Parts: sequence; C-alpha cells; structure tokens
Amino acid sequence: MYAIAVNGSPRKGGNTQLLLQEVLHELTRAGWDTELVQIGGKPIRGCMACNTCFENQNRQCAITNDPLNDILEKMMKADAMILGSPTYFAALGADLKALIERAGYVAYANGQAFAGKIGAAVVAVRRGGAIHVFDSINHMFQMSQMIVPGSTYWNMGFGLEKEDVKGDEEGLMNMRHLGRTIAWLGNAIKPSLADFPKDGSRHE
Repeated sequence: MYAIAVNGSPRKGGNTQLLLQEVLHELTRAGWDTELVQIGGKPIRGCMACNTCFENQNRQCAITNDPLNDILEKMMKADAMILGSPTYFAALGADLKALIERAGYVAYANGQAFAGKIGAAVVAVRRGGAIHVFDSINHMFQMSQMIVPGSTYWNMGFGLEKEDVKGDEEGLMNMRHLGRTIAWLGNAIKPSLADFPKDGSRHE
C-alpha cells in the first residue's frame, strides 16, 4: 500500500509539513510505503480549461512545463492521498488550489481515475478559516468518488510560527489517529477495489 502526502505550504519544515508527517508516521508504522511531496512555492499554474485532457485521455495535463504531471503520476499510483494546506485569507493556498484544479480534472477526464482511493485533507491555521480550507479539499475527493475517512476532530492544527503546531497536542493526536484510520481503511477495502463502481461519464 502506498500513500502520498502533498505539502501545499511554501514554507518547508513548517506547520503543514509537520502535521502531514504525523499522519505518514502512523502509515509507515503500519507497513505502508509513504512519500511527502513539496509543491508549495513551485510554479504550478491553475487549469486553463482547454479540455485537452478529455481529448488525449493519457492521464496527464496538457501543461507540461511545471511539476504537476510528476505529482499527478504519484497520485494516480497512490492508494491514499493526504493533501495539506496552510490557511490564507480563510482559503486554500494557491499552489494546492492549482493542483486540485488540474489533477482532479485530469482524473475526471480519465474515467474517474481517483475513484476508490482514500483522500484526507490536513490544514494548518493560525486562528480561523480552517473549516473552509478543509471543505474545499474534500470537495475534490467527494466529486472524484473517493473515500474520505473521519478522525477524532476536523484535521487541523493551530500555529503561526514554524513548529508552533508541536504545542497543539489535540491536533497532533488527531493526525496520528487519522494515519491509523487510513491504514485500517486501506487494508479493509483493498481486496474489493476492483469492483468499485465508477461513473466515468462527463456531466455538463
């Protein structure tokens, strides 16, 4: 089993990354292969609405001069993806928003390629707006026919400066529980994923 965590924060080693690492630690302990990918701060642009992904159906975005397709390939391979973002003006960071726009649309164009995968949102926040970020990430999972696990609270950690989330014990506990839940769920559903009902039709 393989899980990818995508850090949508431009700050390496910051609170978003620390929260994601807590989740991955539990998955690693459960025997999963895990990978943390940094996208924050890299030049990933938003979707151009060119619909080339529907024409080519090659599981790639037509924009090839940024890291999106390399990350998308890992997302296609993954049994679980954990997408993490800081909270900027009560919303997603732009880097992760661009990835969601394009990766989600390419998967949709290729017969709902994310269907049956596990998806979890992780949010770092100073004070307010985390629920909106959490919901925005989950919207892509839900329209992609993915499975969204619960945990002990919404998956958020509080902090401003680097490593501040280390003081949010409840937030860290939630991340550890989330990792264990993903591991349990993945092992439970893996044998039956071949029979997962997909709707690959395009809805206008």
